[in-house]
Amino acid sequence: MQELEKFDTMQVIKGQQVNSALKADLFKCNKKINTTVTPTEPPQGTCPRSRLLNVTGPRVYTAGEYPGSYAYGAWGRDPRPEEGKESWYWLVMLTSSNIYAHYVRLYSSLSSLIIGVSVPGNVQIHSSNPTTNTIQGPNNVLYGGALYYNCYNQDYVCRFNLTTKSVTTLQLPKGTRYNSKGNFCHLEECYPYTDLDLATDESGVWVVYTTTQDFGNLVLSKLEEGETPVLGKTWRTSIYKRAVTNTFMACGVLYATRYINREVEEIFYSFNTVTGQERFNIGIFMNKMSTNIQSLNYSPVDQMLHAYCDSNMVSYKVLFG
Repeated sequence: MQELEKFDTMQVIKGQQVNSALKADLFKCNKKINTTVTPTEPPQGTCPRSRLLNVTGPRVYTAGEYPGSYAYGAWGRDPRPEEGKESWYWLVMLTSSNIYAHYVRLYSSLSSLIIGVSVPGNVQIHSSNPTTNTIQGPNNVLYGGALYYNCYNQDYVCRFNLTTKSVTTLQLPKGTRYNSKGNFCHLEECYPYTDLDLATDESGVWVVYTTTQDFGNLVLSKLEEGETPVLGKTWRTSIYKRAVTNTFMACGVLYATRYINREVEEIFYSFNTVTGQERFNIGIFMNKMSTNIQSLNYSPVDQMLHAYCDSNMVSYKVLFG
């Protein structure tokens, strides 16, 4: 049995199972707002030939090593891990002003992340924070042993190779909004420095952003693989970025979320990069463990959504059918 499955259908706080009454209440709420489905689950790392039907959970909920310390960050798994690192998890915490970071923290397993034992520990981008080519904003992903993120103070995507410790960069198109000018928002607030949202799915790495010439609507670009990131095909959508709280990719489809209330977030929008079809009526609801979701990453390895929520790490199961 894989390690993730040990924690399936439970929530964990610092390695302890949530009491059965709380668990029952959460799943009872989930049944009220989500349609019951019988999903088909594909082999790990493959793209199911079906549509996203539901998101259940939370399955894992942990404060990790630093409870309440860093409100903004991201975590997850590498969809294309190096040999011997298939069970590893990564974590980026914005340790300076809730905006900047200069290292990625690695864990050898899910249980290590939950109880807060980081082995092999930190991989540092630079000794200073912030400085050129360090991390700005929470929307980061790890793919193929490299961290992708918004470079400090630039409209660039940085790629940090965790093995060679080298950084390569890609400048986004002219007019790209950055430095907290193109954020994710809801009616009560915006999430600062969320201009660039990096995402992974079965096919690789994507970047979601907006530009002046697109009048604030979401723009999606595929990043071509390689030591230096290259901008591939680009799609333009009709959804306004400030009407969205987060995005993620699954099977070549862009999904967007919006804030409903302190307890619920909704996956309401999708854009299919194959057909060009936009949908505004997805209607999949997620139960939140805290008010805000600062970042949201999909893991095709195990069909999980990894959310970073007000310093807590939360995961949800994605169901296809």
